[in-house]
Formats: sequence, structure tokens, C-alpha cells
Amino acid sequence: MKIAEEFANFIVNLGFQELPYIIVEKTKLLFLDWIGAAFRGAEEEPTKMALEVAKEFKGREESTVLADMSRNSCIMAALANGISSHAVEMDDVHRKGIYHPGGPVFSAILPLAERMNVSGKRFIEAAVVGYEVGIRSAVAAGKSHYKYWHTTGTCGTFGAAAGAAKILSLNEKQTTQSLGSAGTQAAGLWEFLADSSMSKLLHPGKAAMNGILSVFLAEKGFTGATSIYEGDKGFFHATSTDFDLCSATVDLKKNIYKISECSLKKHASCGHTHSAIDAILDIISRYSVKPAGIVKIDVRLYKQALDLFENVKATNPFIAKFCFPFCIASAVIYNQVGLEAFTDERIHDREIIAMMERISFSRDEELTKLFPEKFSAIVTIKTSQGEFLTKRVDDPKGTPENPMPKEEIIEKFRLMTGDILLKERQEIIIDRVLNIENYQFMDKFFK
Repeated sequence: MKIAEEFANFIVNLGFQELPYIIVEKTKLLFLDWIGAAFRGAEEEPTKMALEVAKEFKGREESTVLADMSRNSCIMAALANGISSHAVEMDDVHRKGIYHPGGPVFSAILPLAERMNVSGKRFIEAAVVGYEVGIRSAVAAGKSHYKYWHTTGTCGTFGAAAGAAKILSLNEKQTTQSLGSAGTQAAGLWEFLADSSMSKLLHPGKAAMNGILSVFLAEKGFTGATSIYEGDKGFFHATSTDFDLCSATVDLKKNIYKISECSLKKHASCGHTHSAIDAILDIISRYSVKPAGIVKIDVRLYKQALDLFENVKATNPFIAKFCFPFCIASAVIYNQVGLEAFTDERIHDREIIAMMERISFSRDEELTKLFPEKFSAIVTIKTSQGEFLTKRVDDPKGTPENPMPKEEIIEKFRLMTGDILLKERQEIIIDRVLNIENYQFMDKFFK
């Protein structure tokens, strides 16, 4: 069987009853986390722009746009929700795939689940297959893919199509065709870093939108390349030099779910910064280091992080999330890197700017070998007392090896939505998400 055909067989035949309890619970928490990110992203300028466009192209009122709780066509809701859920960089991540799965997958399946009025159990099934296909596609694409391509846009399109196909109950042939059409639309380039543009937020939105488009077309008989993954002119050959076909489907259907490997974010910055931030915060806390007592900070990182982000400048609040010196300096000065760290005021904060000048970076070959399984960092602070304080972090808070407890994830949701939702509304959403398998009508979920 071709890879798309194997995925299609898995998508069609997965049933809620065979999902382990721990996978169902993990999926619920990831959904809650994604909802929080989507609500919070409403306050960002790119989201506001996307909402204006969505309203100009308004279709029938069948799906919820979380940023303003308006109703629109499922395809426009998918676009808007994908953008808003990625806007504050607090959505989940799969390290080995170097991929944010929640944005493309939930942004596709929630609007479609409302349109089709499916049950909560079917929604969970769709989320699991969406995560599985997207993550496996990203892992198989290899490290070289990430040099130019943002996996959330590229592989997210496959994940979105997989989840959407499950919502629509497509058969195996239709699902295979959906993946073929998804693959030919898969896109998302890192060039946005060059001029601090907003294009990164388009990646999960378009992935979700294109995933839905793919399944609607397939339902009508529209065909897509069945060898979209492994073909000579297919996705892997076109976008990677070190792809691994076997890793796409190895252990598929063996009760091993990649969704269990996803990390949640504690800090409101790019996931590559989190190990360094955790290391900084640990040193400061452990040794009671004051900013004024810091002479120099040396950060050792893996090659891929430096290649992508070494020249990124904190020119605006969004791009500052990818600026390592800014994120680390923020941690030093304010002892956290939360949502409030990324404002115009903070970008021009003299203390942060002064601290950034004391930070240097170097490549570490050992850490490079661990990537992408680990996003590691080694931080050394030289103090005015002549001390050299070092901390290495391989598994920052929120990773499967260092998980956020359930109550902490729920509290993160409350924090993310505290200025947006009334407390009563927060608790209703939390209760519905945590009991979603008992929910029969997804079109009523946010009503």
C-alpha cells in the first residue's frame, strides 16, 4: 500500500472504543489548551485583520469563529481559528516533528464538527487521526525539510485533511484522494523571519482551510495523487533531502499514538527558546542572582535553532517571540516570559536592551545530535562575583518528560481567557471539554 492509502485505512477504521483512556484524556487537554490560545489570539492585530477578511467572505452561519464568537462558513472559521490559535505562540508542539499540530487539526475539525453536528466521540476520533497523520508526516519529512519549510503549514495540511475526512465519514478511497489534494497544497516558508512579517500565522489557518477543501472535493469525486508522499515528484522528494518513508507508517495501528508525545507551552515564545528560559529561571532562583550582578550569559544551542533564529531582531512584539536574546533577557529582568513580555513597551525596555548586549550564543555539537528529539540548551551565567553558574535543560516544562499537571493546564486556560470570558463561561467550557465524549451534538458546543 502507498503511504496515503495506509493512512486512509487507519483513519477510516479507528474507533473511539479502541482508544486508551490516557489518549482520550490527553486529547481533551490539548483541545482545551488550543481553545485558550484561540481566544487569546483575538487580541492580536493579525487576528483582527483575518476577522475582517472572514467577514467580507462570510458564508452560511454554521461554525464558530472563536476570536469574536461570530458564525461563518466552516472553511472561513477554519482560516480565522487557525490564525488566532497560533497568534500568541502558546499552542502545542511535537518536538521530533518540529510541528504545532493543534492549530491545523483543531482549526479544521471543530468548524466541520459543528457543521456536521457529530458527537464528541467522533470529534475525539478526528483529533487523534489528525494528530497522528500530521505528526507522522512531519517526522518522516526529516530535519532538512525544516530548513525552508514550516511543518505547521506543510504537514499540518495533511493532519487537517485526515481529521476532516474522519468528521465527514469518507471511505478509504475518498480519504486517500483527500490526502493527495492536501499534499499538493502543503506550503509554509520560513522567509517571514527576514522582514518580521505575519505570514507564519497564515500557515495553520491555510492548512486547516485547505484540509477542509480537500475533503469536500474528494467527497464529490475529485481525485488527488495517491503517491503524494513517496512519488518521484511528491511531497517528500520535493521538500526534503533526508526523509524517511518507513517512519511515516511504522507501528501505525499498533495502539501507539504520537499525540502522547506532544508538549504544552509554559512560556509565550517560540518553543526553541524554552529550554534556555527554563535554565535561566532555574539559575536565578537557585542562586538568587540579580540582574545587576550578571556580567555575561553564554547560551549553547543546537545548530538548527541558530541557523533559523540567530539573526532575528525584536522589531515588533510578534517577531520578538523568535528572538533568543530578547526572550532570555525578559526572563532575567522579569523572571518570566508570559504574554505580557511581548509588547511595544517591552521591546523598548532599556533594562532588557542592556541585558541583551551581555548575551552570547554558540553551537554545541552534542545538543545538535539530540535535535529534534530534544530542544536542549546549556546556559552559563558569569556574575560580578566571578562565579560561573551553569544549567543544562533537555526537557523544559510542558514536555512529556516534564509534564504540566492537569490542573496547571486548566489554570493556563483560565489565565489565557481571563480577560475575554466571564468566569462562569470559562468553567462551562472546561466542563464540556473534559466531558466531551458524553456530548452528542457538537453544533451546540459553544452555545
